[in-house]
Amino acid sequence: MKLAILGTGPVGQTLAAKLDGLGHSITIGTRSPAATLARQDPDAFGNPPYQVWATAHPKVQLATLAEAAARSEVIINALSGAGSLEGLALAGEPNLAGKIVLDLSNPLDFSKGMPPSLFVSNTSSLGEQLQQRFPSAKIVKTLNTVNANLMVDPGQLAGGDHTMFVAGNDADARRQVAAFLREWFGWRDVIELGDITTARGTEMLLPLWLRTWGALKTPAFSFRVVR
Repeated sequence: MKLAILGTGPVGQTLAAKLDGLGHSITIGTRSPAATLARQDPDAFGNPPYQVWATAHPKVQLATLAEAAARSEVIINALSGAGSLEGLALAGEPNLAGKIVLDLSNPLDFSKGMPPSLFVSNTSSLGEQLQQRFPSAKIVKTLNTVNANLMVDPGQLAGGDHTMFVAGNDADARRQVAAFLREWFGWRDVIELGDITTARGTEMLLPLWLRTWGALKTPAFSFRVVR
């Protein structure tokens, strides 16, 4: 499958490496490929610059956000929450039209330091804002409640039986994303919450997730719905 991953950070790289390894055709989208490749310093998390990762994954292509979206059958939004609306706009609404967009972003507001708050919550969500802004796309919120390494390998914890949520207006798109989660990454417990308004719940789980990380001193944990 031809997949576009929007965002060159750790989340985008982790997903691209996994999906490339599964034999998919991956294009990573960035605002400026030249600027991305020219970076020499580690990122904010201390990871090597993108060029180092790209050398180890030669089959993964790098393109502008619009080029990546245009080439794809399915799009994964791995941009920051603050950059998602602008990033998808740069990808181009015609390039999103009719396509499933897995939205992994969270509306984290770091303006007052750590821990961050949410810049939208309660009566709306970032997932809803993206769907409203790009009505021809099939926005499906998922994978936003775990660390990147667990997104692609949930079996690292408790046999992979923790829970992943799916929210989106298009029922067929939700089911397809649930299938992707199982087939690509090995998620066993996937709950379809309903339409995109249910993304409010998964996004508002992030304050708890962040404080749990602070208490445990590790992001290697997840949530499980026991029933």
